Amino acid sequence: MAAVLGAVVGGVVVASGEPSGAPAGGSAAPLPDTAQTCAATEVSAKALPSVVTISASSGEAAGTGSGEVIRGDGYILTNNHVISLAVDGGQVSVLFNDGRTVPAVITGRDPKSDLAVIKVDGQGDLPVIAFGSSEDVRVGQPVVALGAPLGLSNTVTSGIVSALDRTIEVPGDDGQTALLVSAVQTDAAINPGNSGGALVNCAAELIGVPTAGAGIPDASGGSSGGDIGLGFAIPVDHAKSVSDEIIETGTVTHAYFGFSLITVPANRAGAGGVFIRGVVAGGPAAQAGLKAGDIVSAIDGSAVTTTNDVAAVTLLKNPGDTVKVDYIRAGKAAGTQVKLGAQP
Repeated sequence: MAAVLGAVVGGVVVASGEPSGAPAGGSAAPLPDTAQTCAATEVSAKALPSVVTISASSGEAAGTGSGEVIRGDGYILTNNHVISLAVDGGQVSVLFNDGRTVPAVITGRDPKSDLAVIKVDGQGDLPVIAFGSSEDVRVGQPVVALGAPLGLSNTVTSGIVSALDRTIEVPGDDGQTALLVSAVQTDAAINPGNSGGALVNCAAELIGVPTAGAGIPDASGGSSGGDIGLGFAIPVDHAKSVSDEIIETGTVTHAYFGFSLITVPANRAGAGGVFIRGVVAGGPAAQAGLKAGDIVSAIDGSAVTTTNDVAAVTLLKNPGDTVKVDYIRAGKAAGTQVKLGAQP
């Protein structure tokens, strides 16, 4: 499987590991059969006025994506990869549902979680999308996706939540990767250009930010660019937390363990984890007694099988939070409490 970014930026594709977290179908109980589909006409009428098409350019390079108004004074949530092209002297513009096109500025961005906030000025009190809650999202519930796939503004597709708690790697800035943590999986069509848009429930409340769609690898190692019924959205609670911090401070500070890791493949018995190859002197891990050579097997009771599992913790937790780390040293199991620091 390959993950395809949902912005129109020339078909960027990256190989991805199998989504981890919940088993197929997710861990949450499905909704009752009383609601098989959303009334898409009503949902669209409520949500589309808050959904925008975003264009970013730098020199001759240009791309489009989507976003949604999250504050009436002009703040708009989107993906970092939608606007990253314009970071160094480029331009960003916003096309509203009513046909207005206005310039925007980048308020701040978080390449690690692939989220960003932009702002338009002088547009009055803009219609704000309603926020749902990640805790209320259930596997099987109907959803609607709104955005601008292939630059086609005001496009609406529908489907269901296929699974929860997926962890997906997508391309990031400067050859790095971004991590979609606890992503919502949906079969609502997510195509290039949907990135940064809105995945909403039947009450037209935002429950996720569509960011990537899976593709089937071809013989050349590329990927099919169209929807195959596997799309992924950043959960609304995480998106709101990041966007609030960006609006307040202009940046995002991530939690920090202070160690470097290598994934340890599972043996025949199924055991695995991540190997600590080094710790930062005086850092959170060192202060908690962790050492190079230890194998981290779980954090806060959740099994750790890859370095992405640890990276997800640094995205979801805050500096100052304390987590329980289970580890193996010289074949013996042990545990410690790590007070997370702030990423330098």
